Formats: sequence, structure tokens, C-alpha cells
Amino acid sequence: MPIPAKTIIAGLQEQGFDFFTGVPDSTLSGVIAGLIERRLYTPAVREDEAVAMAAGAFMGGSTPVVLMQNSGLGTSLNTIISLNLIYLQPCLLMISWRGHDGTDAPEHLVMGQVITQLLELVRIPHRTLTAESWQSDLNWAGQVFTKQRIPAALLVVKGVLS
Repeated sequence: MPIPAKTIIAGLQEQGFDFFTGVPDSTLSGVIAGLIERRLYTPAVREDEAVAMAAGAFMGGSTPVVLMQNSGLGTSLNTIISLNLIYLQPCLLMISWRGHDGTDAPEHLVMGQVITQLLELVRIPHRTLTAESWQSDLNWAGQVFTKQRIPAALLVVKGVLS
């Protein structure tokens, strides 16, 4: 059974996350719509811009989340490495995992196959959000943020969120 978007939003807020930015994505659309409805979402034009806005929000005292699809990870990787990782600017990357099962639009298949290895290569800890473990996944994300001060990623497969 999918996790209601409002449940995930409340869970993120319980972990202290209070700044949300990103780009449109169908897998995360329910969460984005819920954040917009609550006036908690600041849209970005590109994923690297969202990552930079999250870094600014962190420097201003916020606890940021960047929502993107996995193709956006490729777009934002230089920003994440040269800003967030080097200068300890943490953010939670909530990434829809397009092409994870080998089926999707052709442009999503390669990134879908390599995203976990890519995250490991650049030393970004990650988990896959599931309906069974979502609370512990959000707790983990909050702990990585506060204790390690580095970006962490939650991968979201289509159908996990409503």
C-alpha cells in the first residue's frame, strides 16, 4: 500500500526538515503538491540550482530537502561534490528512481541501473524508501543530516508514495 504524501511530509517535518525545493517529477508529484499546498515548496528551474538553494537555506538555519528524479542527480553532481560534500553543506536528496527495474523511458534506463553505484562512488549514503521501513528511513536521514553533515539520499520507486 502506498505511503500517503501527507504522511511523508509530516515525517520529514518531524525529523526537522523545513525547507523543500526541487523540480517537477511524476513519482514525487503527490509530495510536491502537498508541499505547495502548505506553502513549503520553493521550485527550482534545474536540479543544481535546487541543491545550491538548499545550501543557502542550510547556511540560513534551515534543514533542506531537494526533490528530483535520478536524471537530476547527474545534472547536480558537480554542485553536490564541490559545494555540499567539501563544505559540509548537508541536504536530503529525495530522488525518484526511474528505470530501477529496467523498464521505463529509454532516457532513464542507464541512470536507473547505476544510481546506487554512483552514489557510493561519490560517498553519498543512501537508502531506498519502502512502505514497510519509511519511518526508520526518515529517522536515518535525519541522523545522517545532523551527525555527519553531508548529503544523504532517499531513493523512491514509483508506487511507494501516493
